[in-house]
Amino acid sequence: MNKLDPIRIFLKVAELESFSGAAQQLGLPNTTVSANVRELEEDFGVRLLQRTTRRVKLTQEGAAFYARSRNLLDEFDELGSMFDGGADGLSGRLRVDLTVGIAAKVVLPRLGEFMAKHPRLEINLSTTDRRVDVVREGFDCVLRSGTLLDSSLVARPLGSYRMVNCASPAYLAAFGTPLTLDDLARHRIVHYDALLGGSAPVWEWFDGERTQLAPVGGMLTVNGTACYEAACRAGLGMIQVPDVAVRAYLDSGELVEVLPDFRAEPMPVAFVYPSRRYVPARTLAFMDWVQAILAPYLDPASP
Repeated sequence: MNKLDPIRIFLKVAELESFSGAAQQLGLPNTTVSANVRELEEDFGVRLLQRTTRRVKLTQEGAAFYARSRNLLDEFDELGSMFDGGADGLSGRLRVDLTVGIAAKVVLPRLGEFMAKHPRLEINLSTTDRRVDVVREGFDCVLRSGTLLDSSLVARPLGSYRMVNCASPAYLAAFGTPLTLDDLARHRIVHYDALLGGSAPVWEWFDGERTQLAPVGGMLTVNGTACYEAACRAGLGMIQVPDVAVRAYLDSGELVEVLPDFRAEPMPVAFVYPSRRYVPARTLAFMDWVQAILAPYLDPASP
């Protein structure tokens, strides 16, 4: 280990509030993590972390040391990246999280282009519909859609997904094609509820100023985007979804657009990443690349 490694280990323990969590992310034995933090405390003659049986918290001195050492390592990493991205492209490990649909339908089909340009870059790609913890799970950047709630992260707005309403030909043959909001009384939707928390199905539409809600029936509730689209294709109900998620099905005729004048409000999409002054060149390059390939599916970001 070099002289900065104990500081890096301490920062990870402090961010995760866990020695075992830091050891797992860093790929080190628990004893090595504990020994390095203890060595730092002995070198500086202060207790940096308050350890209990349930959690680890920064002491007052530890918080001050965390802030100064975080800045120090950011400066050092920035110095080390001065020559990053040369003839052989970027290097290092990039850990990112994308929604299942965007990863499978947009990013993965073209990821080979990015990897060919940067053959020394190692990409760890997570795909999930749950909201990951960017800091605790060690992600460099995460693509999120909808309202952003975590103010401790830095957000990079990309724009908004255009929304579309669609149904399968089999569903329309069975229930007819809705032409007005009044027609919804005899229709059903596939309801998406990430927590399966019992929320009522409604039809959302944006009148240009605010979201309006119209009652509609729904017999099926799902908590995953893949099942949401599959249920619609199976004729189980209509869905309201970003155009990017179903464009291929609409083009092929497997799904049909309905009620084009009563679409949901465009869905904002943004990259979020840990709140720090320095962002590695590899992270910036990946975010730039994803933004470029998503551009055809996005309306411009609001100021």
